Amino acid sequence: MSGIPAALPGGCRGACGIRVRPGRQDGRRGIRRGPVIALILLVVIGVLGYRSLGLRVARAVAPPSRARAVALPSRAQLGAGAPTAVNVLLAMYETPHTVGVTSWRAANMFRAMLLYMQASGSRAYLPQVRALYLAHHATDGFINHYYDDEGWWALTWITAYDLTGDGGYLQLAQRIFANMTRGWTGVCGGGIYWAKWSPYKDAISNELFLQDAALLAALMPADPAYRRWAHREWHWLRHSRLIGPSGLVADGLTSNCRPRRGSPLFTYNQGGLIAGLVALHRVTHQAPLLSAAIKTAHAVLHSPALTSRGLLHEPCPPAGCGLDAPAFKGLFAQDLRLLYQATGDSAYQSFLVRNARSMWLHDRRGALFGLRWGGPFDHSDASRQISAAFLLLTQVTPISGHVPGP
Repeated sequence: MSGIPAALPGGCRGACGIRVRPGRQDGRRGIRRGPVIALILLVVIGVLGYRSLGLRVARAVAPPSRARAVALPSRAQLGAGAPTAVNVLLAMYETPHTVGVTSWRAANMFRAMLLYMQASGSRAYLPQVRALYLAHHATDGFINHYYDDEGWWALTWITAYDLTGDGGYLQLAQRIFANMTRGWTGVCGGGIYWAKWSPYKDAISNELFLQDAALLAALMPADPAYRRWAHREWHWLRHSRLIGPSGLVADGLTSNCRPRRGSPLFTYNQGGLIAGLVALHRVTHQAPLLSAAIKTAHAVLHSPALTSRGLLHEPCPPAGCGLDAPAFKGLFAQDLRLLYQATGDSAYQSFLVRNARSMWLHDRRGALFGLRWGGPFDHSDASRQISAAFLLLTQVTPISGHVPGP
């Protein structure tokens, strides 16, 4: 199609867009003295104006030019970014006052290091893991006032044992889990509390309790206690009404033992249930467990509250995501990876790749990552970096076909 339309609406007025400065009379005199010259000038001006206006109209009706295509990073490139993101986590942990040394965020910083070593074959962070163990196993033993913190630490030390075979790490996880069982009460029909000073029964503490119990049951099949705890926890979760009809999980129960439907549907609550069910399925091979995990994953991937245009986001309140919630998406991503490994459903891997690519292209400043994986980058902190590291870890190709642990 030509850049000049065949006909222009409204004719060609005002010399077709060529502005004539007011007050000049030379043109009038030229017409009287030289009609031929004047006629030629008018034709030239008309043609030039016609083309000028035509080009403007053509530009107005033409489709906008496409933005320059950005090369999408491959899975290998995304996975290669994981160790750098993990290195930043280690630096943050070693910076005083960045995170509590035995907080739940610290547990996930070290779990990220362990998962990277598991998948890549690297042993780069073993000295730091060992130093952490020696500093705490004989003192506080990673036991504090919060059962969810303890659940994360138990999971971290189970992962350390799975990587190294060091029995001390397994014994530490067992001691932490034993302390968690003290949080189980008959209030609301069962389940453990969120904190030792609070009667709140939340989702994540109980989901971690389920996952830890199932993983310990797999590691110690001769001890039936862990398997019983896992079944007991799943029975309670199923009947607690924390899990809604769609499969999405509420944050916790009210004092009347009703689900807190008004609270945000945090992504890590969904991932925690998925991970716990996958772990229990590995022990029992009961198909309904995997079906329940698939239902929750499907609900997340199709929930406008949690996924928009194929990208995961945290449903934070207007005041912001606070200190903890920016880490939640990455934890969900790692749990979805477990479901992908259990089912082989490529839709889960495609979802993770899409999110990792978007984060890499739109929510990154060097080795630092922000809150919104679709961008723009806001700023970085420990929770944002935890989330990013776990997402990138889903793209690390395991060596020799080894399937990374929890």
